Amino acid sequence: MSEEQKKLLEKQLWGVANALRGKMNADEYKNYILGFIFYKYLSERLEQYVDEKLLASEDFKFTDIKENTKEGKQYLEHIKAGCISHLGFFLKPSELFAYLVKKGKGEIKNQDGFIIEDLKNVLNTIEQTSMGTASEDDFKGLFDDVDLTSTKLGSRENQKNETIVEVLKLLSEIDFKLEDTKSDLLGDAYEYLIGEFAAGAGKKGGEFYTPAQVSRLLVQIVSQDKKRIRSVYDPTCGSGSLLLRIGDYTDVVDYYGQELNPTTYNLGRMNMILHGINFDHFKILQGDVLKEDMHADLKAEAIVANPPFSAQWKGDTDPQLAHDDRFSQYGRLAPKSAADYAFVTHMLYHLADNGVMAVVLPHGALFRSGAEGQIRQYIIEKQNYLDAVIGLPANLFYGTSIPATVLVFKKCRKDDEDILFIDASKEFEKNKNQNRLTDNNIKKIFETYKDRKEIEKYSHRASLTEIKENEFNLNIPRYVDIFEEEEEIDINAVADKLKQLAKDEVGLQDKLAKFCEELGINKPF
Repeated sequence: MSEEQKKLLEKQLWGVANALRGKMNADEYKNYILGFIFYKYLSERLEQYVDEKLLASEDFKFTDIKENTKEGKQYLEHIKAGCISHLGFFLKPSELFAYLVKKGKGEIKNQDGFIIEDLKNVLNTIEQTSMGTASEDDFKGLFDDVDLTSTKLGSRENQKNETIVEVLKLLSEIDFKLEDTKSDLLGDAYEYLIGEFAAGAGKKGGEFYTPAQVSRLLVQIVSQDKKRIRSVYDPTCGSGSLLLRIGDYTDVVDYYGQELNPTTYNLGRMNMILHGINFDHFKILQGDVLKEDMHADLKAEAIVANPPFSAQWKGDTDPQLAHDDRFSQYGRLAPKSAADYAFVTHMLYHLADNGVMAVVLPHGALFRSGAEGQIRQYIIEKQNYLDAVIGLPANLFYGTSIPATVLVFKKCRKDDEDILFIDASKEFEKNKNQNRLTDNNIKKIFETYKDRKEIEKYSHRASLTEIKENEFNLNIPRYVDIFEEEEEIDINAVADKLKQLAKDEVGLQDKLAKFCEELGINKPF
């Protein structure tokens, strides 16, 4: 997407948001805007597929079909079968986004402009037509968060309708260029909005979005030197942005994810479909991944994750977890006050033997003792899976200002291979609300990791012996010396300067005294 296209798109999306801003907060109106964008995409994608594939040899278009005629009903039955098989859902011409916009604007003959009930029925139809098919799990409940009965849209039905019509009308003016197979304008728009909502929603935003620059770093690491990855996995996938970004760097066959929050789970599935991932090539499931491992047999070639920092979990209070294969071999369970290593060991369990895993954790995970220290030691000493520790700047993530770290794991490391430490915490661009990594910052981190370079005051390759001597404490300053010698102070020069300042002060007081005498006022000293 060109810079000009990007600016126009952002301006148009800002206009859509303005139609709801003031009626509700960003965390609420995101559900409407993203839901309606998704509906628009599904409509346009279906119409495009029908016209170009199913009706390619006919002399009429999908929207020309008369739904209430015998011939029209026969056509729609055949088209429906093809759409459900290929797209996973079906809509009739009168259920398309463009039709409802025209109706809302009063452009359909003998039809009033009231579309709320139509819209409710259409969103239900999308889900219902997928029921009993291979796409059922991917469409079920997708629009549950689009509440068309909310009084925040308006206190009366006609006010709600006016609000909905205005939002749909503004969205109809945005051309997502679906006909251009190389364009991902729609996906870019969706990612832009998710990022904006994350920033606007503060702490809640961090639940479903990893900043793009951090995502790029993680996925470059796990996709390094790979032209094709069979399976990628994120156990706390949020909106799916981390998973999808891997596809920017290599070909991905299948995407797997799990998400606890139902609203965010819906965003993740929508995001997959909007980025052109067919329903039979992704499997995003809802549930608490530490309680219920819903991809139990998965061994993924690439794993990326930004789990909630130091989340509460049942930990050592649930005896059943001690026998869970994901946690049992480490001798201790992660404490109930910090699930960081529960997420790590869960992911290691699902990592293929040739796989690479990159996970974002709080800095405390590097050095906290007790159960976490024991798990950390086991991973390093017994398994030899830890490959790199990367320290990031503070205030990169929505909802927390604390600095984070990226831990990289591999199962195919050599027995005597060192662990690379990178301190990238000082190199970033400072913005008003959020710090960010620049392209050059990311490039330096990745190239340092890829080449395992040692750079003074930036990176160090630590042997396993060195880490053992530090009692498996991974605190980065133990390995990367960032101490800057202070410039020597010439005490005599400072004393001479103070003497001169004292003389200057006497001279200034004399001048002030004369001015005060001339003005006939008291001296201020």
